[in-house]
Parts: sequence; C-alpha cells; structure tokens
Amino acid sequence: MNTLVTKLEQKWISLTLKQPWIAATAASKVSLSTIPPEPVIPSKKPFKVELVGGKRHSWCTCGHSRKQPFCDGAHKTRAPGLSPLRFVPEKDSTVWLCGCKHTNNPPYCDGTHKQDFILSAALHEHTDS
Repeated sequence: MNTLVTKLEQKWISLTLKQPWIAATAASKVSLSTIPPEPVIPSKKPFKVELVGGKRHSWCTCGHSRKQPFCDGAHKTRAPGLSPLRFVPEKDSTVWLCGCKHTNNPPYCDGTHKQDFILSAALHEHTDS
C-alpha cells in the first residue's frame, strides 16, 4: 500500500491507496484518449451554399452527416468527441464550405482538398447501420 499525504487549506489529509494501477488496468478496457477522432472525408470538393445572414448554421466537422456540409447529429453516435461548428454570418452570402473537413479556416474552404493526403484518401460512404 502507498500513502499519499497532501496539504489542503492548512489541514493535513492522509489517503491510503491500494494499488490503483492494477485495478484500473485489469478491470477497464475503455480507451481513454484526449485526441479527438479524425473526421472522415465526405467530399473532395467544397460545397457552394447560400447562407442566411443572422441565422445560426451548424457545419459538420465529423463528415458523417447525410446533410453535408451541415450537421444532422450523426456525430453523436458515429464520432463522439467531435461537435459541429456553429456560426452566424453577418449578411446573406454565397460561400464555399469545406467538404474534406481538413480546412485550416473552418467552415470555409481554403483549398486543402487539393493536397495529396486528401486526393489519395478514400471517400466516406454512408452505410445504413
């Protein structure tokens, strides 16, 4: 057994730990990663869309949405850890929203889809499962 002693608000607290690393590794098969999942690539081209000024839009960041380039909630089951990017344009406009999900200027296309790692990647295909 290990004893951990710490000072908290001028009071001494002593805790006894019973080999927590053994219980945690033996009992748990959960993957604890702080790295968010990678998005899939639904399109290798941007989406030309008409945005309504003052209206909140939700751009899909995971690539699993069937309403590309916008979110349909698919990330909740297909890519937990990724959330849509919500934005409100100031005025009505026609813009190109990223379809490869790897832009450095989300949600807008910055030409990243022209890079080799996108061109050589497989496109994500929806399944009914």
